[in-house]
Amino acid sequence: MRLLIMGAPGAGKGTQAAMIKNKYNIPHISTGDMFRKAINDATPLGVIAKSYIDKGNYVPDSITIELVKERLSKSDCVNGFLLDGYPRTIDQAVALDDIMKELGIHLDGVIDIEVDDDYLIERITGRRTCPKCGASYHISAFKPKVDGICDVCGTSLIQREDDKEETLKTRLINYYEKTEPVLNYYRKQGLVKSINGVGSIEEIFARVVKELGE
Repeated sequence: MRLLIMGAPGAGKGTQAAMIKNKYNIPHISTGDMFRKAINDATPLGVIAKSYIDKGNYVPDSITIELVKERLSKSDCVNGFLLDGYPRTIDQAVALDDIMKELGIHLDGVIDIEVDDDYLIERITGRRTCPKCGASYHISAFKPKVDGICDVCGTSLIQREDDKEETLKTRLINYYEKTEPVLNYYRKQGLVKSINGVGSIEEIFARVVKELGE
């Protein structure tokens, strides 16, 4: 099972990715993980990528594409993989097609976790985090026992900058601008499987499995 997973910030993509990985026994591959491993292992590509990242610059597509190719060539990808965070542009999608042709494989599907923006905003802006122990809460869905105080260590909870409404709206605009063309690219190939991302984790995962024909 060779899959891509996509979804707006806060759509629950990470949770579903972990469950897909476990059910189908395939590696969950994110560009962030690839960069970190290549850098930690000091591979030639990792050294080059680090030179950009250390300066706060984006890693060029040419380097990212080679990293993806290198990763998909690993033995643990023989039975499939779940790509997360790549491709982000049409050029990257075309490059991924070229990589898979070279490797003699093809995509089985693109999972798109869909959640209404208003629901996303309510879900994310309501999150509160403990800066000390990392415990997470929600002002309506998962309240601490004492308002604003962590149940675990008693520290005052905070709202992260990227969980604030203004920041989130910017992130959503950027996400749609970048990913909609990529989704359309895969829709034309009949690969996109749209999943309703509202409901319990188990309900959403059941939809994913059904769409994948399991």
